[in-house]
Amino acid sequence: MSRRSGILEFAVLGLLREAPMHGYELRKRLNTSLGIFRAFSYGTLYPCLKTLVANGWLIEEPGSAPEDALAASLAGRRAKIVYRLTAEGKEHFEELLSHTGPDTWEDEHFAARFAFFGQTEREVRMRVLEGRRSRLEERLEKMRASLARTRERLDDYTLELQRHGMESVEREVRWLNELIESERAGRDQRQPASESSPQQDNTSGETGGLPRHRGAESSGGTPPGHSIPPDPSEDTAK
Repeated sequence: MSRRSGILEFAVLGLLREAPMHGYELRKRLNTSLGIFRAFSYGTLYPCLKTLVANGWLIEEPGSAPEDALAASLAGRRAKIVYRLTAEGKEHFEELLSHTGPDTWEDEHFAARFAFFGQTEREVRMRVLEGRRSRLEERLEKMRASLARTRERLDDYTLELQRHGMESVEREVRWLNELIESERAGRDQRQPASESSPQQDNTSGETGGLPRHRGAESSGGTPPGHSIPPDPSEDTAK
């Protein structure tokens, strides 16, 4: 399985965990809610759906509106198929949510993971955020080193492009720092309450003190669903 198809399967399972949908609805949600899938087509989505059905993670059901099925039949068209997450599919998605390996820190995969942070355990969120920050700090260090080596050989426009790339990474690092601090603050606020109260929180997300929509707006960082621009210094440094 390619990395791209793996991300798509993850996103499809996550969206269907919220509610059953037919293919058009899924494609629309992937386009509008998860910007990393803006360019993909039905030719990409439907093989993915068929694979998930074959694995037992989804089931296909006929559309629920009888008049729609009748209209489709009279017009010679197939009725819309609704895709529903199975118990095995939900379990598989939860396993994917718990994964915090290096691939979850990469641009596209991180954006997909962030879109489902509301369904992710706090400790997993923290590991993904910290891993992403570490990856970007490594990238930033390489960009600075490359710029220092090649500065004198670059024209003004190429130099400005590299500076723009570095500033984008620096903004996302600041955004991640704010998110991490918010997660930590929320955890610290919950700790006394959990010690004094026997009530159990059944929500897996545990959003705690995380301010909604605060990160990208207040720090100017890259919002979820947007990839970091490619590092132009990798080409010029060779």
